[in-house]
Amino acid sequence: GSRGPLPPLLLLWALAACAARASEITFELPDNAKQCFYEEIAQGTKCTLEFQVITGGHYDVDCRLEDPDGVVLYKEMKKQYDSFTFTASRNGTYKFCFSNEFSTFTHKTVYFDFQVGEDPPLFPSENRVTALTQMESACVSIHEALKSVIDYQTHFRLRGAQGRSRAEDLNTRVAYWSIGEAIILLVVSIGQVFLLKSFFSDKRTTTTRVGS
Repeated sequence: GSRGPLPPLLLLWALAACAARASEITFELPDNAKQCFYEEIAQGTKCTLEFQVITGGHYDVDCRLEDPDGVVLYKEMKKQYDSFTFTASRNGTYKFCFSNEFSTFTHKTVYFDFQVGEDPPLFPSENRVTALTQMESACVSIHEALKSVIDYQTHFRLRGAQGRSRAEDLNTRVAYWSIGEAIILLVVSIGQVFLLKSFFSDKRTTTTRVGS
């Protein structure tokens, strides 16, 4: 038999699948290395590039964004995190690169989110003669709230990963410092034992000579 219209909640899920393109990637960036990514974008499309360094060194990288003609749209040096929004001026392949070439021995872990275009409305107003129903308005509110929740969760996970990395790095440094202190204490103790032994041996030798 014929199927009826989709329930509002199923319609919400179906339309959410048709959202704007977005690329979220976490990758390793070795020392003295550069990693570039490419995206085909149509003219007039609004895009947002957001990135954050999760682990490594001083948590900073160089970032550069170019249009199809090689014109630099965005360039920052040694940034821990940033966000940049632009509108594509022409059709073509846009390139954005992350560089760790200034670092000689520390690799980085970098997260970025590149959003191309905007989410289409859940209920397009074209060919509509009535306002949104109460259920449709509730679906729109839920959709917007869910997008905010996803964004907050992503940033919370990034902050958690960065905090864990800092804690592990601090723990490693404290462990090495403790081992170093223990070695120094052991060396000093052994040195004092040999020094005292040498002192008493010299004293006994001197006493023997005086007595004889």
